[in-house]
Amino acid sequence: MSSPVSLIREPLITGNKTYHQITEDLISPTEKTPPRSWIFGFMVAVFFLAVFVFCVGWTIYHGIGTWNLNRTIGWGWDITNFVWWVGIGHAGTLISAILLIFRQKWRTGVNRAAEAMTIFAVICAGQFPIIHMGRVWLAIFIFPYPNTRGPLWPNFNSPLMWDVFAISTYFTVSLLFWYTGLVPDFATVRDRAKGFRKKVYNYLSFGWTGSAKHWQRFESLSLVLAGLSTPLVLSVHTIVSFDFATSVIPGWHTTIFPPYFVAGAIFSGFAMVLTLMLVTRKLFKLEDYITIEHIESMNKVILLTGTIVGVAYLTELFIAWYSGYVYEQFAFFNRALGPYWWSYFGMMFCNVVSPQLFWKKSWRRNIWLTFFLSILINIGMWFERFVIIATTLARDYLPSSWSYYSPSWVEIGIFLGSLGLFFTCYLIFSRVAPVVAVAEVKAILKSSGNQYKGQSQHHDDHHEEVHHDHH
Repeated sequence: MSSPVSLIREPLITGNKTYHQITEDLISPTEKTPPRSWIFGFMVAVFFLAVFVFCVGWTIYHGIGTWNLNRTIGWGWDITNFVWWVGIGHAGTLISAILLIFRQKWRTGVNRAAEAMTIFAVICAGQFPIIHMGRVWLAIFIFPYPNTRGPLWPNFNSPLMWDVFAISTYFTVSLLFWYTGLVPDFATVRDRAKGFRKKVYNYLSFGWTGSAKHWQRFESLSLVLAGLSTPLVLSVHTIVSFDFATSVIPGWHTTIFPPYFVAGAIFSGFAMVLTLMLVTRKLFKLEDYITIEHIESMNKVILLTGTIVGVAYLTELFIAWYSGYVYEQFAFFNRALGPYWWSYFGMMFCNVVSPQLFWKKSWRRNIWLTFFLSILINIGMWFERFVIIATTLARDYLPSSWSYYSPSWVEIGIFLGSLGLFFTCYLIFSRVAPVVAVAEVKAILKSSGNQYKGQSQHHDDHHEEVHHDHH
């Protein structure tokens, strides 16, 4: 298998495309009436978003007692979902930042949607710690709060405090990176639009003209943001893992958590990108831009990170046995053979066994198998977070305090509703901005040696010609 840094050597655009055809293919979904499949999906997503609003309102009004948390298990589906959503948000920055630095051309078909996915996943993740507080109006106390008695400083020794700074920084940088890439494409949409819509996109594009100076600043800013984002990919989920690793609870207090969480985050994030891209590819007929080669490259990364996650699972088991520490040994024995055995073996099958199918090239290039396994992997990564949190807390040092946790309807509603929030945001995004970066695709067309073939171009496409030539 090739290394992830040199997966694909050739530009990934199928067909004999001109610049004008590329513009038409990628911009027109933002201009045309949405297809029925999009409308149906949007209605389903908005329904679950309404469920989310209702269940969160129910929790705030009646209190956390509506959840099935207890004295033994103080973290349940809420923190499980938080870690899961943060993990999903990792692939976007990885694809955009690290692959941009390594000049990987295969990123262009998927980077825009992956960046958007990052933003929406982090928004979903940020909901859960705030709701978990119970009194959400006190969330302001996570920041230094000036008052008449002097500032009320939070406890900076707490990893939960580190989460606030890590995730807010990650969200800010990812948002800037995503929006920077959108500016040239917003200008293209502006040049094709009329009336009020033209004014909106003119505002969004910051008066972009495609001059050499604009492209120079665009390239510089993109590279700086990519450089800032790269360590964030490693640091954010490392800090999330510290929520567990800095405690003294058996099963949590391990040094393998930071690299293990980062690998798992990239693993689940790439799986979610594949799920979204395969649907988007079919919905907007983008088969020429999100090609089989893109899908195969993504599957190679999934195979690599899935294998790393599998090694981490086995390392945990080995160290628990090798330590001779009876409580640590019991924690892992309980995970595999205790009351939550089903979640442990579900995690093992989905995350370790199923990605191994991608060793075979024809299966890496199979659309339906890839779509099925991408969903399976995200289910498995959710199981992993549940196994780490719930099974570890359910049986602690004192057998008299052992308990069993299962979610209430409110917790299930909040989780399903967060999926509604995510897909509502993504579907709206797919209607207002190109889901594939137009300017970057044209840059690849140029680098592949294809000459511009358009003989009679419309005025609205001239803008993109200027973009590309300066680029």
